[in-house]
Amino acid sequence: MSRVTRAAAHVPLEEVKHKMQNDPRALCRTRWLIIYNALVEPRQAEEIARHCGVSKGTVHQVIATYNRLGEEAIQTPGKGGRRHEYLTLEEEKQFLVPFFARAEKGELATAAEIQQAFEEHVGHQVQDSTIYRLLDRHGWRKLMPRPRHPKADQGVQDQFKKTLPHKWRPPSLHAQQKTSDQF
Repeated sequence: MSRVTRAAAHVPLEEVKHKMQNDPRALCRTRWLIIYNALVEPRQAEEIARHCGVSKGTVHQVIATYNRLGEEAIQTPGKGGRRHEYLTLEEEKQFLVPFFARAEKGELATAAEIQQAFEEHVGHQVQDSTIYRLLDRHGWRKLMPRPRHPKADQGVQDQFKKTLPHKWRPPSLHAQQKTSDQF
């Protein structure tokens, strides 16, 4: 026979029921439902999981942390978020102000230049992706076209223009060819 899953009575049953129904976050409501089931009718974790619509592992994890830490085990910050940030969003905005000012004047701001300034600001090196995500968060995007292809060869292009089949030439090149042949 499996073990019965029980929850410690850190919080009164009525308060657990109230939080289970009124917590603004769905994740916390589910956790309170698991606690409520373990308080009201202790039974196997599989049955509680089936009743709550979660996995058996989730029931074990929630009950274990609740028994050990109490109410603070349920009221966690959540699943997502920026918990390992270099700067807050407000600090990032302040950091980008000089670059925005330069961009409004029509000057270019490269990612490498911003990365160098960012590394000086935080005091250590950061990955390129950190800078690209920073710029994306604040609405920056690359708008500069490349002036020419890096493998372009002007001599090959001129030769191609001279040997371009007659029927494919645009009228402007056709007229240029006739005038240059007369001299």
